[in-house]
Amino acid sequence: MKFPRLPQIAALLAVPLLFVALRAESGGHPAKAAAKSTFNSENSSCKVVGGMVMTNFGAIDAATTMGVATGDLQGAVSGTILGTPQPGPGNTVVFHVQHHWVTETGDTILFDPAVATTIPVPQTQTLFAIVTYPVHIKGGTGKFAGATGDISNIGEVDVTSGTVFRYTGQVCFAEGH
Repeated sequence: MKFPRLPQIAALLAVPLLFVALRAESGGHPAKAAAKSTFNSENSSCKVVGGMVMTNFGAIDAATTMGVATGDLQGAVSGTILGTPQPGPGNTVVFHVQHHWVTETGDTILFDPAVATTIPVPQTQTLFAIVTYPVHIKGGTGKFAGATGDISNIGEVDVTSGTVFRYTGQVCFAEGH
């Protein structure tokens, strides 16, 4: 498959916390989350988190989005595409994304670079679904200093009108936070 507008689409798809478990092009099977869980039910410092992320395309530059998060990690979010998206197996397109997150209380959440595997939705040129998109928290500031966690994402992106995503996962906070 050729990707005639891949650089433009890449800039538009740098979305934090994209989508897991959407149906594949064939109407196929839900994908399984690839993130390794850090949740330990015996560790009271680990908390289940969830919410929604909504971003606009090109809000900062051609490769970066910006928007808001609701729910347990409420605040401002952005994502920057790292390099050129690559064709993947089975008609997928793979994006490497760096996420940026500041909670409404001013704490920063740091993330490892993430890999989003997408698939174009048939009969559209602007709608994409994420096959897998695990995101790993690796610390931050304030109560996220020393925190770890894993988040899975579901949703869709229309590169002409915007995005809405649901995140779920867990965060394990360092002692004293």
